[in-house]
Amino acid sequence: MRHWRARFQDQGLRVRDQVARLRDRHLRSGPWLGFDLAATLGVLLLVAAGCGNPGNVDGDLTNNWGAMAPATGFEPLADTCHLANFASTGPRATYEEVDCAVQHRTETVFVGAYTGTAADAEQPPAETSDGARDAYATCDQKTSAYVGGPWRHARLWIGVTHPSPAAWTGGSRWFRCDVVELDSIEDNGALVERQGSLRGVLGTDSGLALACYAIKLDKSGAIDTMPPASCTDKHNAEFAGVWEAPADASYPKGDAAWEEFHDGCRTVVAAWAGVPDDKNLQFRTGVVSLPGNADVWAQGDRGVRCYLWLDGAELTTSLKGKGTKALPVQYK
Repeated sequence: MRHWRARFQDQGLRVRDQVARLRDRHLRSGPWLGFDLAATLGVLLLVAAGCGNPGNVDGDLTNNWGAMAPATGFEPLADTCHLANFASTGPRATYEEVDCAVQHRTETVFVGAYTGTAADAEQPPAETSDGARDAYATCDQKTSAYVGGPWRHARLWIGVTHPSPAAWTGGSRWFRCDVVELDSIEDNGALVERQGSLRGVLGTDSGLALACYAIKLDKSGAIDTMPPASCTDKHNAEFAGVWEAPADASYPKGDAAWEEFHDGCRTVVAAWAGVPDDKNLQFRTGVVSLPGNADVWAQGDRGVRCYLWLDGAELTTSLKGKGTKALPVQYK
């Protein structure tokens, strides 16, 4: 309808242009053209009059139109599963949802929004920025609530996805919390294509919970692999919990830095096993300290998984809460 209005206006302009040209011609050619000019004007005015409104039409083409909703950008949904691998940037072109009952790779547990300084930036937040750290902290909490327990106690990994630079320029300010299942936390595990949602999964016997391990050493005496083992089969290590490293702690490099992490994990192991957290603890048990990789550390992940480790032992039961009788001081 707006195109029609534009054509009506153009026709009126053409009428006026023709009148002006004829008037100029009359002024240049003399009064003998006056009769022709009058006749021509009469025809043109009739043509213009023919463009008037028909009966029962008020001529206002927009007064009854509803207001158009403001334009909005794409925003992903929580409680959805996806075929694609995790990616830190989520353009609309690659986004697809599938039923969580079918085989999939990632699951979105929460969708939030950047605010404040992060939202005012010209680009999505860099991984080391305060905005990215705040988003990761939110995803950390939301994922634990979604899966029904601390997600670091299981073979799970989380990541934060944000809009593409083009979508950000267009006004998108969302971030997406995705969780994936891994086949191993300890041995550089690969992503698992799973069936079924992870919602509430840690409240069930899902097999995802971290438990017991049969650590194997290499020729130099360093840990080579940490394959899982049933706690009723022979094993020499067991997951004890998570130590939260200080916010200003650096990613561990070198023996001194690792010792700080081991001290933190010894406190976790002592509480878990029910033994004193004192100077004799190092003679009761060894520990394995496992932070996330450097990428998530840069985003503020300070959760360090802690494991009790008794090199050379052949345990066939869990040592949780077993106390000093199960973990005596061994000076030799």
